[in-house]
Amino acid sequence: MDFITLGLWIFTVIWFISSIIKDKNKTFNAIKMSSGLMRNMIGEIIGILFFIGLILTFIPPDTIKYYLGQSNTIVSTIVAAFVGSITLIPAFVAFPLVGSFVNAGASIIPIVAFLTTLTMVGFVTFPLEKREFGVEFALTRNILSFGFAVIIAFLMGVIM
Repeated sequence: MDFITLGLWIFTVIWFISSIIKDKNKTFNAIKMSSGLMRNMIGEIIGILFFIGLILTFIPPDTIKYYLGQSNTIVSTIVAAFVGSITLIPAFVAFPLVGSFVNAGASIIPIVAFLTTLTMVGFVTFPLEKREFGVEFALTRNILSFGFAVIIAFLMGVIM
C-alpha cells in the first residue's frame, strides 16, 4: 500500500470515528443507505466487467498493443481521438475500459486522447446540442474540445 492510499484510509477512519461520536444514529443510517446504493449498483458493475471482457475478447491485447502502443504515436492519437469523439460510453464504463487498454500495452497518449474526447466531444449528441444551443455554439464547443483533448493527451504523454 502506497503512502497516499494509507493516508486516505487514516483520514477516512478518523472522520468515521468522529461521525460516530457526533451522531451514532445518523452515521449508521448513512451506512445503511450507502449499502443499499451499492446493492443497486452491483448489476451495473458486473455489466461493466462483462463489457470490458467482451471487448478484450474481440480485440486481442496484441492488437491493442500494436495499434495503440507501438505504432506512430501521432496517427494513433488522432485516430483514438476520433473514435472517442463518435463513441457514446458512460464515464463509469470508460475508465475501467481505458485501464484495461493500458494494461494490454496501449500507450498513454492515444488512450488519454480517447478518454478526453469521449467525455468532452459529442458527435452523437451534436443534434441535440445544436437544437438547444445553436449550430455556431455546438460546432465551436466541439471543435475546441477536440483540439484541447489532443493537447491534453500530448501533455499527459510528456508528464507521464
